[in-house]
Amino acid sequence: MRDLLLQGAGVIAIVISLIHGVLGETKVFARATVEPPRLRLLLRLVWQAGTIAWVGGGVLLIAAPTMADDVARHWIILTLAVVFGCAALANAIATRGRHFGWIGMSAVVALAVAGY
Repeated sequence: MRDLLLQGAGVIAIVISLIHGVLGETKVFARATVEPPRLRLLLRLVWQAGTIAWVGGGVLLIAAPTMADDVARHWIILTLAVVFGCAALANAIATRGRHFGWIGMSAVVALAVAGY
């Protein structure tokens, strides 16, 4: 059961990450005016680097149950719980709880810790 919780956390992490990437491109950067254009490109790439990192974290959460080493599983869960926990807290504070992202990221943390 704990492996399913961990893999569920990974799937939610990937879904939240992809939503983050799509909303960034369609809602944030579609309206933003950033000059010079190179700076706009840099901001978009940094935004998407976070998306890619979270997808990678989701993949690690999905793969963690198949790892033979319990120490690796421990550090994957601990690291990603902190990463997604900080992101959830920042999202909740910045949006005053009006954006659904913090709920999804908190679900990743809760399922990952439950799967520990």
